[in-house]
Amino acid sequence: MSPGNTLPLVHDRDDVADLNPQEYQFYSPADRRDNAELRLINYVQDTYGVKFRNYEEWYEWTCNELSLFWKSVLEFTEIKLSSNYSTVLQTDVPFEKVPKWFVGATLNYTENCLLKGRDTQAAFIQAVSGSEFKYYDYATLRNDVAAVSTALRKLGVKPSDRICGYLPNVYQTAVAMLSTAAIGAVWASASTDFGPTGVLDRFGQISPKIMFVTNMTSYKRKHHSLIHNVDKILEGLPSVEKVVVIPFDGQHAELGQFADEERYISWAELTALANPDPVLQFEQVPFDHPLLILFSSGTTGVPKGMVHTVGGTLLKHVEEHVIQTDMNSSDTILFYTTCGWMMWNWLMTVLYTGATIVLYDESPLEPDPHVLIKVAQNTKSTIMGMGAKVWDELAKQKVDFKTVYDISNLRLALSTASPLKAATFNFMNENLKPKLVIGSISGGTDIVGCFMGASLNCAVVPGECQHFYLGMKMAAYQSEEVHEMDEQGELVCQAPFPSMPSHFIKDPTGERYFNAYFNKYPGVWTHGDYCVVNSKTNGITIFGRSDTTLNRGGVRIGTAEIYNVVDKLDVVNDSIVVGKTDPKDPDNEHIVLFLKLNEGVELCDNIKFTIKKMLRLQMSPRHIPNEIYAVSDIPYTNSGKKVEMAVKQVIHRQPVKNINSLRNPESLELFKPYSI
Repeated sequence: MSPGNTLPLVHDRDDVADLNPQEYQFYSPADRRDNAELRLINYVQDTYGVKFRNYEEWYEWTCNELSLFWKSVLEFTEIKLSSNYSTVLQTDVPFEKVPKWFVGATLNYTENCLLKGRDTQAAFIQAVSGSEFKYYDYATLRNDVAAVSTALRKLGVKPSDRICGYLPNVYQTAVAMLSTAAIGAVWASASTDFGPTGVLDRFGQISPKIMFVTNMTSYKRKHHSLIHNVDKILEGLPSVEKVVVIPFDGQHAELGQFADEERYISWAELTALANPDPVLQFEQVPFDHPLLILFSSGTTGVPKGMVHTVGGTLLKHVEEHVIQTDMNSSDTILFYTTCGWMMWNWLMTVLYTGATIVLYDESPLEPDPHVLIKVAQNTKSTIMGMGAKVWDELAKQKVDFKTVYDISNLRLALSTASPLKAATFNFMNENLKPKLVIGSISGGTDIVGCFMGASLNCAVVPGECQHFYLGMKMAAYQSEEVHEMDEQGELVCQAPFPSMPSHFIKDPTGERYFNAYFNKYPGVWTHGDYCVVNSKTNGITIFGRSDTTLNRGGVRIGTAEIYNVVDKLDVVNDSIVVGKTDPKDPDNEHIVLFLKLNEGVELCDNIKFTIKKMLRLQMSPRHIPNEIYAVSDIPYTNSGKKVEMAVKQVIHRQPVKNINSLRNPESLELFKPYSI
């Protein structure tokens, strides 16, 4: 569709519409360029004879006409199908029964991902440091996927077989995953910061046939052998027939170091199996064929194994990459993630756009606190993303990065894993690039994608996700009958979407699936976050998990509301807040705030007084903690999420259900002295 065609009036936020665009500090649609979403709007208007007067009419159409919208996305973005579909969506199947999409269609994920990239363009840039890089173009990637997928077929891998990776975020990991999907096999991965028990809690559920591992990892520039971990993991996975060792940093890996040497084969030996004629062959599978098995964080029990489909994952990611953020072959994206986080899988699908992916597996802050900015500068990244916690740490450095480094190519900054604070929005806008599109994106492993986040056609408002994503019929429920804007409620999705898990592992009746999402409100997906939808901006503020939301006298308080105030204090390095049962009133909670103070700072009455005063003035008297303590560490999951529930369980003398999901489980000992 020609960008010269008449474009609809696309929504300007009410809080910025009356301002001169030059006077509004943050990005607004007045600053936008032509983009894929605007072209899709034209495509839909021309194809279906509809007209959208503003952005909200467009969004509502995408939610009310699900079949037409997702069909339009598939056609407009030119996803390749090898056979056509008879039905876009099974409308006669209830939401909670997981209706199928594009029934009858067949395709291959890897074929689609390798379709657009030019042979000579970099597919991946592996950042070794802020100034040292390895480059892999699309021609090399296609050749390597041909070799590895051919070798895996010779090892007996067939469609639906399961292949696992215990690996760092490096190029060879991407090749292993893409080769798996080329065959129609199913991929699952865990990052090397997991210990053996955490890995077995996940992979032990799925009986993998082949496993990819590495012999060593590095973090904060310190090398750590993984031989012992791999031996322990393989002891618990008798289904694994072959273990492929990807040597650390491209060096030689001595297979004799492993306990059961006969099961092992090196990466070089694997690729040699493809000789003399490696073939880039793509197994065509149904739209709902399994692609990935992702695992929940496991903070409330054994991690749930969620099976995500080939077509659903690809279509949802393509909508997010191409339509929501206008990714294309001119982009270079640096997104800091590990292979144990769903964002790694989301990142791999960027290949569909023909863009370049920058990989970095080391510490984002130590020993070089500017390393990610240096990588962005030296790779000329146009898109940069990371967890909100890392953005917060960069903000604490109070460096005007745009004057120290040349990051002028940046057009989009993405943040996820937890709510991005308004103060960090301000920092990014002032110190990275004025009027940068700052996308606070939110979704989860459950949907291998996002419910809300970035848009080039909505204004950036500090503290808010810009808008619910297209085709995602979202709301905030105060109760089953009340769904008000401007009131805190539970985040729900009211209609099916393509990237729903097809099922859970070891859940033959679907009971765990139903209880996870549909048990609270009939026929509605309840995600487990509290949020507020702003009626003036249509942006969304996330307040944290509903299962750890504080209850002060019957009033629900999101933990993020407290963090947004407390973490502004210069003396505070980190914090965690939990509810503690009021012994005089079981329906009420005391608020307990734990502070990790900066080195050399001791908790004193003045700090406590300042925090209480700030919370009273900036939030409400209800937000003031009953108790404030200092601790030396705060627990996080391996994917970088603060673990309020585990702390709450400790102080209530309850067992922590899955301690292996934590990056630093030893930190829980610090909270035992404060238990009731």
